[in-house]
Amino acid sequence: GEREEKREREREEGERERRRGRERGEEGERERRRGRERERRRGREREEKRERERGEEGERERRRGREREEKREREPV
Repeated sequence: GEREEKREREREEGERERRRGRERGEEGERERRRGRERERRRGREREEKRERERGEEGERERRRGREREEKREREPV
């Protein structure tokens, strides 16, 4: 009898653990989905920032190129 009771108790605990694991799994899925959305949003913001910086850098490059051109024109060849 004692061994059977122990087995019964272990089975009940196992079912409880599985149920808890399933709930945790669903919660984990929700968390992962939320995390993915957050990552996507962050990625989009990073892309926009990179685009903006690239635009500013392009502007700087053009300005530097223009200055170089003016300097070359001023210098006697």
